[in-house]
Amino acid sequence: MPGIFITLEGIDGSGKSTQARLLADALQAEGRDVIFTREPGGSPGAEEIRRLLVEGDPGRWSAETEILLFFAARRDHVERTILPALEHGAIVICDRFTDSTRIYQGTARADLRKTVDALHDLMIPLNPDHTLIIDMDADAALARGLARKSGEDRFEDLGNDFARATRKGYLQLAQDYPDRCHLIDGNRAIEVVHADILTLIQRLLA
Repeated sequence: MPGIFITLEGIDGSGKSTQARLLADALQAEGRDVIFTREPGGSPGAEEIRRLLVEGDPGRWSAETEILLFFAARRDHVERTILPALEHGAIVICDRFTDSTRIYQGTARADLRKTVDALHDLMIPLNPDHTLIIDMDADAALARGLARKSGEDRFEDLGNDFARATRKGYLQLAQDYPDRCHLIDGNRAIEVVHADILTLIQRLLA
């Protein structure tokens, strides 16, 4: 496809969503055709499923059920938002994608990575061109995430051990996909992290 698909990943509270928006704004300011989106969500149907996943009691779903809900939302998101934009030639910047499911449900919550990979191969007809993993201290990220009091704290409520497990999973993911994944040090000021990301993406797009 003529477009470019860029995803941002990281543990809750790492600053991933902020950096995704800053990157989209910066590329748009350069005159590029950019679509910013997120998961779970990014299409009307997927946004409805989002509320089931990010709100409520941490134990409301098993890891297996969560995986199916995420892929239902992801399929709708891909069909209605991501693929049309890529076919049009846009740069799509997505806050989370299948890698989040690989880590949160497939690694940190349960040993279901093979299930996640199989569902992705069956149902999701694309992979990111580039993935930026915002890495930072898990305890600090969790404290930042809980301080937001966003009402979408279901995964933060799983606690410090879960946050540490997700960080460990992302570090392993960067080793599993070295050609696609780029580790970014998120333990720095927002503007410094953004400058590094923008420089990297401009080089990759060139």
